[in-house]
Amino acid sequence: MSERIAVIGAGVIGLSIAHELAASGVPGRTVTVLTELDSLATTSAAAGAIWFPYEAERSPAVDVMLDASLRRFRAIAEDPDAGVDLRDGIIIERAGEPDRSWTQWVDAHEADAGELPAGATGMRTRLPLATMTQYLPWLQAQCHALGVSFEQRSVAAADEQGVDALAHDFDVVVVAAGVRSGALLGDDDTVVPIRGQVVRVANPGFWEFRIDDDGPEGITYVLPRRDCLVLGGTHEVGAISLEPDPEIEAGILARAAALVPGLVGAEILSRAVGLRPARATLRIEEVPGHPLRVIAAYGHGGAGMTLSWGTAERAVELVAQAR
Repeated sequence: MSERIAVIGAGVIGLSIAHELAASGVPGRTVTVLTELDSLATTSAAAGAIWFPYEAERSPAVDVMLDASLRRFRAIAEDPDAGVDLRDGIIIERAGEPDRSWTQWVDAHEADAGELPAGATGMRTRLPLATMTQYLPWLQAQCHALGVSFEQRSVAAADEQGVDALAHDFDVVVVAAGVRSGALLGDDDTVVPIRGQVVRVANPGFWEFRIDDDGPEGITYVLPRRDCLVLGGTHEVGAISLEPDPEIEAGILARAAALVPGLVGAEILSRAVGLRPARATLRIEEVPGHPLRVIAAYGHGGAGMTLSWGTAERAVELVAQAR
């Protein structure tokens, strides 16, 4: 019995799902990733790419996904070719009673006051961080090795058939297309883009991360990849411009330098903007009413990398349920 599966989207969610569907070893199953963009042109490539539940939905189901992804990234970090490293660093806190629920999954302890901005608290921990210019190609290569095919193909919005147009070629489609996912399905107008802008600079020798989501001047993070430091960021709800804004960049550089003084005057290597696919709740479910089986897998907001492997495991479970 054959089972032809299409995964729409070549970002970290789509690639992780394609990998797990192929790795499950179901006889007769073929997996094809349909994408308009190379993985390095997706929102995932612009992401900070550190495991941390930034504005992730809080629910028992999502907690399972967080734990699954963390375990997987720790294992992947043992492969030097994958581009995932376990980095030490500090999550800076500004609230009187900060949310430390994330510490249930990792070892963490109070940071020394001398490491923190005035008036802030913080937790020192070690988290997986991906160099996306290495991790995404590695993950795609892993998919290829498992027999996954890649096809450059545009899928129109639902008012022009959307996923239904794939019924002739596939038996199952998994929609992991980020902010376009609701439009492809035609039944969900709740996906909101959240614009994130980053600037990548040469690393002067700083190998710890810093994350300050509640800074008075805006979100600030310093993330040491293998090839650069990623400095951010922004959280612009509803903004859709993919062009880097020089004024916003100046603010990012100033905030990062205030947090890590050694970054003053750091050489700028590149810039990036991504649109995070935000939704009140994560949508990972079968969607009825189509001429082929449809699985939705989107709405991760700023936690795509963080939830990627857990999402993939859940998507595989959904595909298997009707076999």
